[in-house]
Amino acid sequence: MEEKREKVIIVGVETADNYRYFSESMEELKNLTETAQGEVVFEIVQKRPNVDRQTVIGKGKVEELVRFVDAYEADLVIFNQELTPRQSQLISDAVQVKVIDRVQLILDIFAMRAQSKAGKLQVELAQLNYLLPRLVGQGAALSRLGGGIGTRGPGETKLETDRRHIRNKITNIKRELKEVTASRERNRQQRKASQIFQIGLVGYTNAGKSTLLNMLTNAEAYSQDQLFATLDPLTKQWQLAEGFQVTLTDTVGFIQDLPTQLVEAFQSTLEESRNMDLLLHVVDASSPDRDLQEQTVLELLGDLEMKKIPVLTVYNKMDKVTPEAFAPTLFPNVQVSAKCPEDRTELEGAIRRQLMEMFEPYDLELAPSEGYLLNKLTTDTLVISQDFCDETEQYLVKGFAPETSRWVKTEEEEEW
Repeated sequence: MEEKREKVIIVGVETADNYRYFSESMEELKNLTETAQGEVVFEIVQKRPNVDRQTVIGKGKVEELVRFVDAYEADLVIFNQELTPRQSQLISDAVQVKVIDRVQLILDIFAMRAQSKAGKLQVELAQLNYLLPRLVGQGAALSRLGGGIGTRGPGETKLETDRRHIRNKITNIKRELKEVTASRERNRQQRKASQIFQIGLVGYTNAGKSTLLNMLTNAEAYSQDQLFATLDPLTKQWQLAEGFQVTLTDTVGFIQDLPTQLVEAFQSTLEESRNMDLLLHVVDASSPDRDLQEQTVLELLGDLEMKKIPVLTVYNKMDKVTPEAFAPTLFPNVQVSAKCPEDRTELEGAIRRQLMEMFEPYDLELAPSEGYLLNKLTTDTLVISQDFCDETEQYLVKGFAPETSRWVKTEEEEEW
């Protein structure tokens, strides 16, 4: 039998700080709720200079919320603003149903999506850290943990009964995550030592990163029209037509107001992106909130100290827009649709051009006895031409290679 969807009322306050992106944020909250398998039955929007310190929306609006909860028989109220423990308690006492905020909602979706051991541990750590200060006075609501939106993951452990138990659990999870992080670091160091060029896919959630990864590598990564369809990073090898071998890493999607708890908990996952040589910033070209989503990703890249990494913007889902009406805002870029197989050539060409700009050109002459090096050159560098000169009896190879490559001569070597 299909699981009954919870009836949800969403609440947002438009203030002087958020008015520019408020309507987009509320639409996103609605999509997040549906992703968490809830049904939005009503929406309350209020304009105020600042949120009310006690109840976010003020006493009169809370009374109105109580009436709507009864009228729509709502099971849950979700606030777009992050609630303090005190605000959460006061509102819960008034409405007598579960009350969560945007942060808890996102954490809940992450709990649904986590597949790997590391992913599950990271989500649980973020949830426990978020819930710990919010346990006081929530006995009625927390006694129902383990069922419904906002209670997935650690809720099943009856965490409300013992603060010490939660702290011990947090300590144990951190210990386990250290082991996972160490393992990931070893893998990263191995890839670095082998000098394999690493490309990372980043972008707003549901921009189509996994679909692009599948198009390029046949990775069969989970790809759906959902928010946060990908949570655990996935790395696959990919070979350009010329033979140059790289790795492609799919990462968790970014979102506006990404909870700091998640950024902290997912440090080891985000490290995957921080060590990339090139980032493919995937943008949903058909999104009405494209500008806001682009800005959100760029700001988060700055926060994660990733602004120095070269970026190629990939405008995806071009099959859903009118090319004449589309005006790109980020450069360099390529415009494709991951659903169109013929666009793979277009994307490969753009990546190739980006690599040529980043790499150093080389021009090599190899003796017949060095012919065995041709295969190595093909996989380690971007070979543009390869000929055999009958007169000199030498292989003439031209191409581009990373600065750190042994095929690129340093200024000292050239002078010598």
